[in-house]
Amino acid sequence: MFLIGLTGGIASGKSTVSHMLSELGAYIVDADKLSREITQPGKPAWEEIIKRFGLRITHVDGKIDRKRLGQLVFADRQARADLEKITHPYIEAAAKDAIAAAAECGFAVVVLDAPLLIEVGWHTKVDAVWVVYVNEQTQLARLMARDKSDEKAARARMNAQLALKNKLKYADVVIDNNDGIENTKKNVCKAWQEIKGIF
Repeated sequence: MFLIGLTGGIASGKSTVSHMLSELGAYIVDADKLSREITQPGKPAWEEIIKRFGLRITHVDGKIDRKRLGQLVFADRQARADLEKITHPYIEAAAKDAIAAAAECGFAVVVLDAPLLIEVGWHTKVDAVWVVYVNEQTQLARLMARDKSDEKAARARMNAQLALKNKLKYADVVIDNNDGIENTKKNVCKAWQEIKGIF
């Protein structure tokens, strides 16, 4: 089994590349999806988050209001660190289980799709790091359009992650997503063929 660590900045197009890899036959382990699962009401991570942040960050049904929590942690570095300290061990354990299950099912290529792959050190646990790259102005414009946010809020979210240009030094493969979907797909398919050549 070959394990790809797929990362990029917010609004870089990482999810698009992840979907392309899924269509090519890779099994996707989505860290954001795992994060939502481990923070459901009643789960240990949920209980720890509520203990730290209070019920003000929940909906009436007890589910965490991710938008409200996001606004809080992106404006407060300590709050973000506290949240990550709670969630990352649970996400990592769930990701390990999912990767092991995919291997048992016979998948030749598994993709660990994780926005903070490098920041939390998971890049050292994969066979190759793929970084989806766009320039900063494109990233900012896409994020503001996607979230309908102002520049200050968008930059706060971008600054919560390692800058994309700094992630490039960790990359075994760079997927340039500046020039449209067809060019991105061409880059993904080329890198995929190189990976498949290993098996």
